[in-house]
Amino acid sequence: MLKNVVALVYDGVGSFGLGVICEVFGYDRSADGLPSYAFAVAGVAPGRVRTDTGLQIVVEHGLERLADADLVCVLSWDRPDLLPPEPLLQALRDAVARGAQVMSHCSGAYVLAAAGVLDGRTVATHWMHAADLAARYPAVKVNPDVLYVDDDPILSSAGTAAGIDTCLYLLRREHGAEVANAVARRMVVPPHREGGQAQYVAASVPAVDDTSRLRQVLVWAQENLASDLSVDELAARALMSPRSFARHFRGATGSTPHAWLLGQRISHAQLLLETTDLSVEEVAQRSGLGAPTTLRHHFAQRLGTSPQAYRRTFRGATPEPAGTRPAGPPAVGQSPARSAS
Repeated sequence: MLKNVVALVYDGVGSFGLGVICEVFGYDRSADGLPSYAFAVAGVAPGRVRTDTGLQIVVEHGLERLADADLVCVLSWDRPDLLPPEPLLQALRDAVARGAQVMSHCSGAYVLAAAGVLDGRTVATHWMHAADLAARYPAVKVNPDVLYVDDDPILSSAGTAAGIDTCLYLLRREHGAEVANAVARRMVVPPHREGGQAQYVAASVPAVDDTSRLRQVLVWAQENLASDLSVDELAARALMSPRSFARHFRGATGSTPHAWLLGQRISHAQLLLETTDLSVEEVAQRSGLGAPTTLRHHFAQRLGTSPQAYRRTFRGATPEPAGTRPAGPPAVGQSPARSAS
C-alpha cells in the first residue's frame, strides 16, 4: 500500500512538477475520507534549492529519506548533458532494488536513465526530449507518443500536465477509481485523458523558398485540400515529371508528397474542429479525408485520440447561452504502455 512518498529535488528542478506532486501526495485530504501520506521533499543534502523559475525552497531532508519511501518522485532535470551526482543515482538504484516505486516527471527520465534503472524498460518523457534521451541512452526504449508509461516498478510521464495524469493513474491503481476521481474533482482536472502527446505537437511547415515553383504548388495544395489531389497533378503544376517532383519534394520538405498531403489534411481537420461547429462528416470532406471513418482512423493513428475528443479538448472558449449546461471536462486522453483499467 502506498503510504510514504518522497519528492526528489535538485537545483533547477521544475516548479510545476514539484507543485503537482505536493498537491497530490502532500495535501492532507483525510478529513474527506481520502488517503493521506507521509510526505517529504528531499535533496542530495538539506539546504536551499533553486527551481527552474528562480524560486528557492528549503529542503529539510537528504538522500537518507529515500530509504523508507514507498514512492520516489524524480522531478525534471534541466541539464541533460550533465550527469546527476553519483550518491543520488545510487540512492535511486537502492530504492528500485528494495522494491520501491519510482516515478519520473518530464525530463526526470534523464536521471533514471543515468542511474541505469531504465535499461531494457520503456519510458515516457516530453516529446521535445524523446529523441535526445533515446540517443544518449540506447538501452532505454523511449515512447514519445504517450502521456505516461507504467513499467512496474517505474512510472514515467511526459511534460508538464502529464504529471497530473500519471499521479491520478497511480491513485487509481493503488486505491481505486473512486479515490482518483475524488482527487481529480478537488484539483478540477479530468480523471482520465484520451490520446497521447502527438495531439500537442504543432504541425511543422516546410521551409521552401517563397519564389520557387514548388512553394507555389504547396500553397495551392493547401488551399485545395478538399479536392482529390494526386501526385501527378501536383507534379504537372510544378512542370515536372512525377519522379522528378517526388525527388525535389523530399529534398525540400523531408517528406513524400503523399505523407505531406496527409499531414496537411489532418492539420486542417484539427483547425476545423477547433474553430467551427462543422460535423465530423463535414470536417472529413473539407479536409480532403473523405469519409468520417477515414478521419477517425488517421486521428487515432496520428494523434492517439478521436475527432470528437480532440474538439472537446482544443475548442476555444466560446460564450454559452444563459442556462445551458457545460458539456463537461475536456477529454484529452492518454495512451499508456499498459492498460490503465
